[in-house]
Amino acid sequence: MTHILEKYEVWFVTGSQHLYGEETLKQVAEHAQAIASGLNTNEKVPVRIVFKPVVTTPDEIYKVCQEANVAPDCIGIIAWMHTFSPAKMWIGGLKVLQKPLLHLHTQYNRDIPWATIDMDFMNLNQSAHGDREFGFMLSRMRLNRKVVVGHWQQEDVVERLNIWTRAAAARHDLQGARFVRFGDNMRQVAVTEGDKVAAEMQFGYSVNGYGVGDLVKVLNEVPDAAIDQLCAEYEDSYNLASTLRKGGDQNSSLREAARIELGIRNFLETGNFKGYTNTFEDLHGMVQLPGIASQRLMAAGYGFGAEGDWKTAAMLRAMKVMATGLPGGNSFMEDYTYHFADPANPADSQLVLGAHMLEICESIADGKPHCEVHPLGIGGKADPVRLVFNVAAGPALNVSVIDMGNRFRILANEVEAVAPPHDLPKLPVARVLWKPQPDMQTGCAAWIQAGGAHHTVYSQNLSVEYIEDFADMVGVELVTIDKDTRLRQFQNELRWNEVYYQMKGGF
Repeated sequence: MTHILEKYEVWFVTGSQHLYGEETLKQVAEHAQAIASGLNTNEKVPVRIVFKPVVTTPDEIYKVCQEANVAPDCIGIIAWMHTFSPAKMWIGGLKVLQKPLLHLHTQYNRDIPWATIDMDFMNLNQSAHGDREFGFMLSRMRLNRKVVVGHWQQEDVVERLNIWTRAAAARHDLQGARFVRFGDNMRQVAVTEGDKVAAEMQFGYSVNGYGVGDLVKVLNEVPDAAIDQLCAEYEDSYNLASTLRKGGDQNSSLREAARIELGIRNFLETGNFKGYTNTFEDLHGMVQLPGIASQRLMAAGYGFGAEGDWKTAAMLRAMKVMATGLPGGNSFMEDYTYHFADPANPADSQLVLGAHMLEICESIADGKPHCEVHPLGIGGKADPVRLVFNVAAGPALNVSVIDMGNRFRILANEVEAVAPPHDLPKLPVARVLWKPQPDMQTGCAAWIQAGGAHHTVYSQNLSVEYIEDFADMVGVELVTIDKDTRLRQFQNELRWNEVYYQMKGGF
């Protein structure tokens, strides 16, 4: 996934009109080209910024919007009104635009030229009210968009553009994406279920089931030479338990784990899938539940969800795309158990222990993981191989996607990961400890009030703004739990959202 963002482009579209004459339009084009070029060469912008000719008529606007819709590498449009562009001209184009839109409220010059400013300068540099005209039409048409305000060379402006382009890339990556479910959902579990037809309509990806036998057939075709090579890679990459090494009494388990990884990878590549799910309740024909395989495939950029959780698998893929090239990682996660500290001991923090049976992505590991085999206790199969590690301290984010029946909801909770205060010598899984924002009681209560799932995507490198932009692009409700959350206000927000989405669905 290292280079996935490099193939994408955002079109820079500038609005004006013929009222001011050809000389003014020539200057508008020069300024727009300079801004587009400046953003395109800024190393903090991960995609190409492509200048498009200044649009001055309804036909030109409609044409560029239609062209953006069908351009395979165009993931969105940045719109800027250098002068006053009467917004009725934009109605036709905006009605057909199907790509995300960012409204950049800027101007070419940073400062007012106090000694020389005249009416020619004023007629040319009218973004202050030209963008308001454009903004009115977007609001009048009830169109989702991001508004970024400030001079185009400011660091905070560029950073917000960076965030939006990454979210747009994630949304684009999901259009037509395919996710495979090996087996079905974990029996009797509610939150991992959902409407896959509605998801394809809303997010753009499809989810289809395959029998575990389809996977086992591929596993059985993996050649021994490929298994030998991957086992050598395991030994080079991890602190490999002595029992798993060649000649060790559990080496056959390592070889089977390698076979499973190679087989799943081949299945995904052959079918052009971007993620998958499995469940320990449906492993017919498999020797062990995929552990290290799922951990490493996530690190390679695939989405993953345990127990048939396709919504989390797709969200993980989206967040992997957003975070391409950023330090830190993103992983499938589960809130597993709590540390309710002694209130009388202020040095003892209340914490959540996040983990799963096996499948935590090595991209979030703090240091070199240990590769081990341990009993699982469920699933009725051989003891699976897994990577065991702690996760570094620091700010992080937990994100969940849930199906509320009449809509999807994305729920995000800012958290603070902490170093384990004690060793965990008998816990044979990857794990992370965190403090939910704003505190344990409020954070957990708000999560439960919002119907948040026990499965999440845990991110070390994405902020709420990324998720906010993504949710806006796909038209999905976002609920956030952060340091400012107050439970009564949060509950009211949920009630208001319920009314809004019921009314929206009826329009």
